[in-house]
Amino acid sequence: MPWLVSAYRELTVFSAFWLLVGLIDDLLVDFLWLMLVLRGRVQARCLPRGFEQRELSAPMAVFIPAWCESQVIGTTVQHALDAWPQRKVRIYVGCYANDPDTARAVLAAGHGDPRLCAVPIGVAGPSTKADCLNRLYRALERDEVAAGRSVQAVVLHDAEDMVHPAELVLFEQVLASVDFVQLPVRAEPLAGSPWVAGHYIDEFAEAHTKTMVVRDALGGALPAAGVGCAIARSVLARLDQQRQTDGGGSSGPFAPECLTEDYEIGWRIARMGGRSRFVRVRDAGGALVATRAHFPAHFACAVRQKTRWTHGIAYQGWDRLGWSGTLVDRWMALRDRRAPMAALVLLAAYASLVTGLILAAVGPPAGIAALAPTPWTDLFLLASGAGLVWRLVCRFLFSTHERGLVEGLRSLARAPLSNVIAIASAHRALRAYLGSLRGTPTVWDKTRHDSHPAAPRSPR
Repeated sequence: MPWLVSAYRELTVFSAFWLLVGLIDDLLVDFLWLMLVLRGRVQARCLPRGFEQRELSAPMAVFIPAWCESQVIGTTVQHALDAWPQRKVRIYVGCYANDPDTARAVLAAGHGDPRLCAVPIGVAGPSTKADCLNRLYRALERDEVAAGRSVQAVVLHDAEDMVHPAELVLFEQVLASVDFVQLPVRAEPLAGSPWVAGHYIDEFAEAHTKTMVVRDALGGALPAAGVGCAIARSVLARLDQQRQTDGGGSSGPFAPECLTEDYEIGWRIARMGGRSRFVRVRDAGGALVATRAHFPAHFACAVRQKTRWTHGIAYQGWDRLGWSGTLVDRWMALRDRRAPMAALVLLAAYASLVTGLILAAVGPPAGIAALAPTPWTDLFLLASGAGLVWRLVCRFLFSTHERGLVEGLRSLARAPLSNVIAIASAHRALRAYLGSLRGTPTVWDKTRHDSHPAAPRSPR
């Protein structure tokens, strides 16, 4: 079977070479992070006791777009109102007319608290998340006119988020010198899904403990996660005006035609000269000031969510944001958009492994001869193999640091599943992108949420 031998060799060289390229990229980030550690720039400072009880000096708005979120939105709203004692905050929740269950859950959770505003969305849902955010922005503008004063900042959250009590005061403190602030996101463990939901633990632990810290230190553009982030009010007004000037219409500062409007807005803030910060601090009790949430528990739901991320960041990001900016920005854009290529390389690596097993099973002479390494393949395989071990070590260390030894050990077993989800979502994202080129409209392909980290647990 000469064709299988040729396929094995080509797949092996291709996957080993590009795995090595990706590993070099990751090693550079690892090196920069270690330099920051040695210089003492990674240790999260602790907030003083009572910090979260301070009143805001000026009003602040929180936007929560919601579509078919009746299972979690009530807990989110109630927890936020209980966690934040500040009277100068107002939570705007977008509710669609054809989703009465979500609206009822919002109003029931608010218990008449004047800080809560359920905003009727004037179109049938789902539109897009950005469209919902823009309508919340217009509602804020109307309230500002009526009150005769503007808010100092807008905080973005999702319907399933568990907010931290200290975040509003922290946002105000940091926004005194910058225009955009992003806090860490922590994926909470789900008892019924230690593997699919659990792989988000590993990815966010490394991304928001290392990668975002490095990006912040390098001074490059910081993408918004869409949750646990705050944008100065004046910057949002400039973004709104910029979209009107650039022909984006007057719908608002968020791009309805973009699947990852949050990611894009972080880049747009940087390109208009805005200053951004990624902030890791701990409260007086030692807990990380972060947004906590449950992520998809089922394979299909995880693939759907990551399809939207890959489509919006890799494909739409290339089309809409291009490659301008500093060298650091271009490097980080390349890292952000490498998901489709990484999925192709992973698929080739798995195909190489399967092909190699088939050839080994054939036995001598064909099988053994085909598996005999050449100097180049030997070098690539050795380097990429060592790099893979290093990546697993990093995954284990960051997951252990954030979630303990059990989750750290699970992270090693979850790595192959994470790769399979990446491959499946990249394939689906490519199909969706090609469909968009043929005129398929952008829709809110939202993630289903059935549980909330702040919800009381049922006794066993």
